[in-house]
Amino acid sequence: MDKNKPNAGSNANEHPGVARRDFLINSALAGAMLTVASPAWAASSDQPQATKSTPQAGQAQMKTRKLGTLEVSEMGAGCMSISANYGPAASTAQGIETIRAAHEKGVTFFDTAEVYGPYTSEELVGAALAPIRDQVKIATKFGFAIDGTAGLNSRPERIKQVAEASLKRLKTDRDLFYQHRVDPNVPIEDVAGAIRELIQEGKVLHFGLSEPSAGTIRRAHAIQPVTAVQTEYSVMERSPERNGVLAACEELGIGFVPWGPMGMGYLTGKIDASTRFDPKTDLRSTFDRFSPENLAANMPFVALLKQFGEKKGATPSQIALAWLLAQKSFIVPIPGTRNIDHLNENLGALRVELTPDDLRAFGTALAALTVHGGRMNEMQMGLVDQTT
Repeated sequence: MDKNKPNAGSNANEHPGVARRDFLINSALAGAMLTVASPAWAASSDQPQATKSTPQAGQAQMKTRKLGTLEVSEMGAGCMSISANYGPAASTAQGIETIRAAHEKGVTFFDTAEVYGPYTSEELVGAALAPIRDQVKIATKFGFAIDGTAGLNSRPERIKQVAEASLKRLKTDRDLFYQHRVDPNVPIEDVAGAIRELIQEGKVLHFGLSEPSAGTIRRAHAIQPVTAVQTEYSVMERSPERNGVLAACEELGIGFVPWGPMGMGYLTGKIDASTRFDPKTDLRSTFDRFSPENLAANMPFVALLKQFGEKKGATPSQIALAWLLAQKSFIVPIPGTRNIDHLNENLGALRVELTPDDLRAFGTALAALTVHGGRMNEMQMGLVDQTT
């Protein structure tokens, strides 16, 4: 994730007959109630040209991991923060340049959602990846009512409408489609059934869930196999380890995609108690964990990352990402940024080797720390699935 001051910088199964279509709905922070004014991501003459996906000199060769049966780069790219929710939108040219630079460095998995902007993130991702569509996998999401109403809407007819609109914005017929938030008013079996129909029609290849409970994962998976689950997970936010979500993914062969892998930018070490977030453009301004007192109280987490970083010649961001990658082989983090220097820093985590001894020592130190403040505000947490 990339936050520019004053928002703080961060580093921050193929279906028969469907020609390599992939569209995975991921992630990240649900900005449903925040509409950020952004420029249209239309193609223009100042956009950088597509580049070949080859590692640069000195760069670690990008490996792949499996999300269910979907093979992607071991680290993906979250695209939300380029155009919404973590400060003012970046320019079209900057957004496209960053996304294409990520691909040039080996990233093949890009995450967006209808609600980011709304719409502008999908438009940006579609424009940036159109020339290299066959080389990448795109994840997007449905589930918010952004048609003049508020709240959630995962009625089957709405899901199909969103799929058609998202395909146009993304300039593709390939899908990995996440439910962004579980809708308590629509049985998950109906949601999974609607996705199954889209898969049968060749419009979607893979089904994902964002912020579901373990029980919801199991019920959905029984109707339509779930390819990936997306939930906040980081050194500071380890609830998937305790609530059964990570265990359910491992048991069922489902990939896990952590959003907020660097604590929404906090774990980069570029945020401190003096950092302020613009309430007009940055959702973190309403999150208790980002209050001045909690920004100060949680500094031991950053200090721990710095301590291990000094031993490994790595930054706090790189240690945070390397720790996540070391947890399970089916985990694919999606750090987001609009800054190529931060992109390079994030990808540098792939060169960081944490030995079993390192991980044990880190885990012992981590267990002694206490997280101060909830991860999102009351409204946002009210949308997180808590069913059994």
